[in-house]
Amino acid sequence: MGVDVLSDAVAVMRTGRPVSARLAWRAPWGQRFATVPGAAGVQVVLRGSCWLVPDDRAPIALSAGDVLLMAHGQGYALADSPATPLRPCTAGSPEPARSGPGAEAGVVLCGAYELEPNRAHPLLDELPELVHLRAHTGQSPQLRAVVELLGAELERPGAGAGVGVTALLDLLFLHALRGWFDGAAALGGDRTAGTDEGRAHGWAGALRDPAVAAALAAIHRDPGRAWTVADLAAVGGLSRAPFARRFAALAGRAPLAYLTWWRMTIAARMLRDCDAPLRVVAQRVGYTSEFAFAAAFKRRFGTAPGRYRRDRAAAMPAPETLGPR
Repeated sequence: MGVDVLSDAVAVMRTGRPVSARLAWRAPWGQRFATVPGAAGVQVVLRGSCWLVPDDRAPIALSAGDVLLMAHGQGYALADSPATPLRPCTAGSPEPARSGPGAEAGVVLCGAYELEPNRAHPLLDELPELVHLRAHTGQSPQLRAVVELLGAELERPGAGAGVGVTALLDLLFLHALRGWFDGAAALGGDRTAGTDEGRAHGWAGALRDPAVAAALAAIHRDPGRAWTVADLAAVGGLSRAPFARRFAALAGRAPLAYLTWWRMTIAARMLRDCDAPLRVVAQRVGYTSEFAFAAAFKRRFGTAPGRYRRDRAAAMPAPETLGPR
């Protein structure tokens, strides 16, 4: 699949560093976690078993190694039993709900990512509120390996643990997304092979479709190139019209519309993360004229590039607030 495209999408829409906590409880315990708009959460059951208690559906049994992805920041609750009363938790670094004698009954890793709404990739819109990847039936060997490494790093942190956990959380988030898209592609393609009906739809299909995935990879690899639809169709090995129809059907927008959107997304990240002159940012995303770049940027974000940079710099939190807590 288009793993590079998926990696780019995750990198560009995440802001700051992920935060994480290793939570250990002794039964009985129940903890409710608040909704956090503009965030994505990842939970891993490191040890024991527990229940996910959603607000709008039946409780779900979780086992050691299970991974949950909450892509839209919705609230949730975890408990040793669906019948256990839930204690609310709204702090950034929640404390265990209950402690007492005996061995730990449940150990859970909770990770959270702050996402930039203006740069959220459309593939995120297709994710359900809850992605549950079971330890032995819904996971790749790579995801299981990341889970094991994270558990070991959190239980016995050594030198450089902060950097290591952050990198592993990034890998966990990426592999959880990949696991869901792989599953969605497999379900979508369970029809007549070799036909339009046999292809998965949406971004799960776009990342699997050879022609569309090749064109997406080319756009992401060289966004500053003066691409035409014919150029991208040639990369995908199709003629222009069939390629344009297939790309729009799967990616949700025309090839050049996606190219412009991706260019502006990259430009916004550069304006936030570095002090390169506007002409350099413009050239990086394919504009030889600063005026043309500024006009395109304003159409996308509703403000001029220079003001966007100043406003984002003023809104950035202090460096010490960005690290894992």
